[in-house]
Amino acid sequence: MHLSMVQRILGLMLALFSLTMLPPVGVSLYYGDDHWYPFVGAFVVVGIVGAALYFPVRKVRRDLRLRDGFLIVALFWVCLGLAGATPLLISDVPALSFTDAVFEAVSGFSTTGATVIVGLDSLPRSILYYRQQIQWLGGMSIIVLAVALMPMLGIGGMSLFKAETPGPVKDQKLTPRIAQTARALWGVYVLLTIACAAGYLLAGMSPFDAIGHAFSTTSTGGFSPYDASLGHFDSATIDAVATVFMFLGGASFALHFTVFRNRDPKLYWRDPEFKAYFWLVTTIIVITTVYLSATNYLDHPLKSLRFAALQVVSLHTGTGYVTHDFANWPGALPALLMLISFISGCAGGTTGGMKVIRWLIVVKQAAVQFKQLVHPNAQIPVKLSGRVVPPQVISAVAGFFAVYFVVFGVMMMLLMTFGLDQVTAWSAVAATLNNVGPGLGDVFVSYRDIPDAAKWVCTVAMLAGRLEVFTLLLLFTPDFWRK
Repeated sequence: MHLSMVQRILGLMLALFSLTMLPPVGVSLYYGDDHWYPFVGAFVVVGIVGAALYFPVRKVRRDLRLRDGFLIVALFWVCLGLAGATPLLISDVPALSFTDAVFEAVSGFSTTGATVIVGLDSLPRSILYYRQQIQWLGGMSIIVLAVALMPMLGIGGMSLFKAETPGPVKDQKLTPRIAQTARALWGVYVLLTIACAAGYLLAGMSPFDAIGHAFSTTSTGGFSPYDASLGHFDSATIDAVATVFMFLGGASFALHFTVFRNRDPKLYWRDPEFKAYFWLVTTIIVITTVYLSATNYLDHPLKSLRFAALQVVSLHTGTGYVTHDFANWPGALPALLMLISFISGCAGGTTGGMKVIRWLIVVKQAAVQFKQLVHPNAQIPVKLSGRVVPPQVISAVAGFFAVYFVVFGVMMMLLMTFGLDQVTAWSAVAATLNNVGPGLGDVFVSYRDIPDAAKWVCTVAMLAGRLEVFTLLLLFTPDFWRK
């Protein structure tokens, strides 16, 4: 393992990240809120730390190995949480403790959208913009952005890309060079964000709100400049725009790029993961709408459809926007909405969770097992789109499921140990590990009032969910550190 090379890249990426403190300064000056100083201070502090890491090893030139990539990704996400908390610590509005500042920053970068801040409506525009910005950067990930810039820095990026890209299959390239692939993904991401912002503008949002909500919608992050989230606007048109772009943000950006490059929308329907994603979301929207209408919870079927569509897509993609008090919806609906967050969106999208493709493989493997009970001597392969799924992929998916649920169980027990009730503990881990944000019980609106120890467990859960568990746990295995 090349620790000096790891240090060099961490320094470069922190220095790169320090530049993201400048747009909030511009927002502050434009709106005249006189709250630019936390970001100038953070720019200096983070820049100095990045330079201090980089300069002692600036002449080191070595090829990165896959283990180096995993270490860089895990360490950078930890450093990102600390660096991202810097302006929130410097600022006196809101007055956050170290724990709360790190929680808020990690929640933003991991696109979880859980918050410890109450009174968002009265905060300076620079702080509100910064919260939206960090979600957008975390959505496609600063790591992928760094990979796009690596050739200019003389650093290969394939190991970083493999460590950061979600999903069971990580070797697909859209273009011959990995940096071109990263730039292609970012290009689609930017275009989708612009389209989303335009949709919000046409729906009646102000430019500030449209840009901020486009950042959190495309990234499926869920932060909003308002305590009432999207419910602040109470607009069916805005809800429709949000629903469409959350759904697109939950799909694979590699698939978006392929469709765009070939100018063939039919490619969406040829992708088995996207097809499963579409039908799953549609089915749960129908079930939720029918349930709300049958119980007369809302006064009109179209209103039931409107709120059901937004909340289902919001929870399924891990965005976490709220337009209605879904925690008090009748029957099993609150639990259903939390459970679908485990499935989440597609691999290669901006969502957290376990990904549709893994669940699809598990369902097909279960179907094969049933067939083999009837025909024990038959050799029946698992297939997707007519192609056999390699046994090592099936094994990796099974291992991921096992580890994911063990981590979930351990974290839930820890939260209950720290005094949270069962519903709050269960939903808090589900909401943070799946990068959703709002939970049930005491964490539906805010995580502000839970104990600091519980906040740190949730912070680790957000990082583990964003890095798909293994990238983080891998650092604690002896084999990772052996030469």
